[in-house]
Amino acid sequence: MREIFIGTMEKCVNALVVLAAIGIVIAALVVMFSGASGGGFLQGLGVLVFGALYLLLIFGGIYLALGIYDNTRRTAIATEELARR
Repeated sequence: MREIFIGTMEKCVNALVVLAAIGIVIAALVVMFSGASGGGFLQGLGVLVFGALYLLLIFGGIYLALGIYDNTRRTAIATEELARR
């Protein structure tokens, strides 16, 4: 049952990464081309850069946690296999 939840979470995180990346690009383009409301190219570039950093930090941490879980599971399996020999 636990594997179902972890697998589903990983798929949801993958989908959220794609949606967030698309949202960041759209937001950057909107800021770049909304000159009347204080936007501009540099502000749009800032949205793109800081959005990418945010995406990297937040989802990087989630992928790190999932990787730790996977490595711990594989280590436990390998240890049990060695104990049986």
